[in-house]
Amino acid sequence: MLCVVYRSRRKADTFVYLPQGKDFSELPETLTQAFGQPEQVMTINLAKRKQLARLSVDELQQHLADPGYYLQMPESVENLLNTLPKTAANKESK
Repeated sequence: MLCVVYRSRRKADTFVYLPQGKDFSELPETLTQAFGQPEQVMTINLAKRKQLARLSVDELQQHLADPGYYLQMPESVENLLNTLPKTAANKESK
């Protein structure tokens, strides 16, 4: 199975995976509006892969079967200021 990956130009580190042959316009309207103009970045042959960066090929194929796409959002980013000790944060603000 071939899978086409699109990157959002509007949302950083956001991708949509679609089975080859499925048109981006078939996605829910709320998703396409938030995603913006898609940019195709690659085609993946899932038969030659077992694992992707964030999920297994089996999990991806389940998403491609229902609901028909996989939306990859950015991982949450930790605010490094929250890791500073309270006293260090207070010294920085003075």
